[in-house]
Amino acid sequence: MANSSLPPADEGFPELVRTLITALIIAMIIRTLAFEPFNIPSSSMVPSLLVGDFLFVSKYSYGYGRTGTFWGLAPFEGRIFEHQPHRGDVVVFKTPRDNTTDYIKRLIGLPGDTIQMRKGQLYINGVPVDRDRLETPLGGTNMPSTDHATDYIEHLPDGVNHVIRKLGDDMPLDNTDLFVVPPHHYFFMGDNRDNSQDSRTKNVGYVPEENLVGKAEFLFFSLDDNTPFWQVWKWPASVRWNRLFNKIT
Repeated sequence: MANSSLPPADEGFPELVRTLITALIIAMIIRTLAFEPFNIPSSSMVPSLLVGDFLFVSKYSYGYGRTGTFWGLAPFEGRIFEHQPHRGDVVVFKTPRDNTTDYIKRLIGLPGDTIQMRKGQLYINGVPVDRDRLETPLGGTNMPSTDHATDYIEHLPDGVNHVIRKLGDDMPLDNTDLFVVPPHHYFFMGDNRDNSQDSRTKNVGYVPEENLVGKAEFLFFSLDDNTPFWQVWKWPASVRWNRLFNKIT
């Protein structure tokens, strides 16, 4: 006897298509409004983030921006459901240069702040930011070469402590003009201070609030930067196991 619970053969394919479309829509909603995966392509956030790290960004942390969330297509300016980011957050944003390229940096300047580098020292609102030199740079098999590098624990005014890397205190971005962060804009810098295209440069500059994509939350995967993601047969030896599921601070 035929199983009466089975759909007719000619209904199977349309049902499969509907299921796939529904799953795709749900995935797009989650990616747009909740969490989005990103990978690190450059060394500008060393030693905090490494080339080959994969992380999740929470899209809801700061609300949703026309440029950062909806590709410039939404019929509003600024942000909706807005939450102010905190100094020291690691943030993904769209660069103002083209409003499409994703950058990840640390938030240093809030609207109204003054920011300046003097002889390698960061000043926020005219006050030097304390930094404590580490005896040796953060190293090990996970880290790139530390030749000629010095690592410091930097103490931001609002209580966030994080590690920065310096190659010296007389590099091209170690002496800058005084930056005054405009209203509804933010100032970002990479933790790898002498190897970062950030708000100190004309390529980035001040970042409008609507360009914020979200807050970097935690790593979910990490590969040695010499291993392409698709070379799965190399994963057992190339995965940085001790970085998996680390919270980003």
